[in-house]
This record gives sequence, structure tokens and C-alpha cells, in this order.
Amino acid sequence: MTARRKPAIIETGSLSYGMLPGLLGFHLRRAQVSLFKHFARTVGQVAGITPGLFGMLQVIAANPGLAQSRLAEAMEVERSTIVKVVDQLEARGLIVREPSAVDRRSHCLELTELGRSELARMEQLVLAHEAELAARLTPEDRQELTRLLIQLAD
Repeated sequence: MTARRKPAIIETGSLSYGMLPGLLGFHLRRAQVSLFKHFARTVGQVAGITPGLFGMLQVIAANPGLAQSRLAEAMEVERSTIVKVVDQLEARGLIVREPSAVDRRSHCLELTELGRSELARMEQLVLAHEAELAARLTPEDRQELTRLLIQLAD
């Protein structure tokens, strides 16, 4: 029986990512992971919120009476996922879900008073989080990066 040779990454201490460093998606994912980790340490630990939940609260706040199905479309998630998220936000007392006056099969979402005050607090934390991250970029770089990301998404 021959001894197994240890992989080169253990022997040399280096790791190759192959073609990944040449791919835009690789760098976008690394940036997203970094941003989400920072969000978790700053905003998440204080407010108990994830970037996704914060985004949903923003959309609900900006569109009082928004149908649950429209929220799913806006956030580009499955309707079954929205039900779970809405359940979470409702259980925390941040939103209310009521039957639509127009379509009884649909539910409309609105922030509660607690939801409005918590969202205002979260917004301050998110702005501080963004300012800390943006400190690495000039205002022009940030504007250009935002423009390029919008261009990619469209």
C-alpha cells in the first residue's frame, strides 16, 4: 500500500483559483460576501436584520399596501419564499398583512408603528455601514461603480 501524497495546496501553502480571477462574477461574489459579512457585524448584530430583510422592509415602506406577490416580483424571489419572510417580519411586529380590498386572494403589506421606528434606526446603521465601505472609494469611483453595476444588471 503506497502512502497518499498530500495535495500541493497543503505542501506549498498557496491555492490556485484557476480561471476564477479572470471572471467578473468571481469578483462580484467576493465583494458581495465581504459586504454581507460587514453588514452582519455592523447592522445585523445591532438590529437583528439581514440585507434581504432590510431590502424588503424598504420596498414595503415605500409602497404601503403592496401586495405580497408584487413584493416577490420586486425582490426577484419565489412566492413561497415571500410567505416565510412576511411571516418573520410579521412575527417581529414590523409589518401587518391584511387581505386586499380589491382581490381577496391577495394580501397587502404595511409597516407597523414599531416597523417604522425600527426601520428608521436600521437606516442609520445602514448609512454608517455604507459610509465605512465607501471610504475605500473616491466619490467618483463609487458613482462609477454604481453606474457599472446598474449597467450589468440591466
